[in-house]
Amino acid sequence: MNISKGLPASPIPGSPVLTIGNFDGQHLGHQALLRAVTDRARKIHGVPTVLTFDPHPVQVLRPGSSHKFLSELEDKHAFFERLGIAELVILPFTPELAALLPSQFVETVLYQGLGIRKLIVGENFVFGKGRSGSIQDLTVLGKKAQFTVDPIPPVVVGQEIVSSTRIRNCLARGDVQEAAQCLGRFYRLGGRVISGERRGTHMGWPTANIRLSPHRVFPVDGIYATMAWIGGDPRPSVSYIGTRPTFREGERLLEVHIFDQNLQLYGQELHVEFVGMVRGDQAFSNVEDLLEQMNRDGECARRLLAQNESLSPYPVE
Repeated sequence: MNISKGLPASPIPGSPVLTIGNFDGQHLGHQALLRAVTDRARKIHGVPTVLTFDPHPVQVLRPGSSHKFLSELEDKHAFFERLGIAELVILPFTPELAALLPSQFVETVLYQGLGIRKLIVGENFVFGKGRSGSIQDLTVLGKKAQFTVDPIPPVVVGQEIVSSTRIRNCLARGDVQEAAQCLGRFYRLGGRVISGERRGTHMGWPTANIRLSPHRVFPVDGIYATMAWIGGDPRPSVSYIGTRPTFREGERLLEVHIFDQNLQLYGQELHVEFVGMVRGDQAFSNVEDLLEQMNRDGECARRLLAQNESLSPYPVE
């Protein structure tokens, strides 16, 4: 996959078939768009192409807002490549770009900049200054700029449209199972294992502790059935997100207990897929009560893992 930062020096040769978006999370709707792009490109011997933006438009349009992401940048690029995208154009999102009228965006970016022959977007796609351009506007402007527009319907799961906002809402209430249905895979977080207080080890529940990225969306605090990935090896686990209120500690961490193994993981990269929520976070009056609950949590997590073996692991092929 060829990556261009900014518009290329000349239009992309070979009849580019384009889609546009931020693709945070790479959910089923995003997957449908990219598969439509690669399918149409194959039929006309064109070049499957993605136009995305950096920074995220929200960071420019609402400066100071604490926008968090469902995925890392490298995950997004790997997703494009896996689904067959040949050209990725990353356009700097600036106030000047945001101020372009729909007609100016089509002329400057799509026609003169990229030279596209076909554009595939969702039915509700909007663009241009103040999100004032509609699909109808795009179709009319496209005819003048010598490209056609193919709108595709949204993906629906459980009678609701799949969207990044829906997934964020699922994670905010701990419904990682619905989030996984919308993503087509389990939601994933990870990082480098750091040293902790070793309190879990003394209680018979050793954990690998990960400091959460401030830029990522993470599920609501609580206990989850998870799959822990060390390299390419998945291991059943139970994980906690929270601030450990029983011990009055403040930093929010992801703590991962891998079942039936005692591994030394300090300094290693560990990624966790969230399979199901066991319970919300709570404080206990004493360690004995906490330990009893942890034993129940572990059994519940094992059951949830056994019930969810059919969903594809990360990444989606």
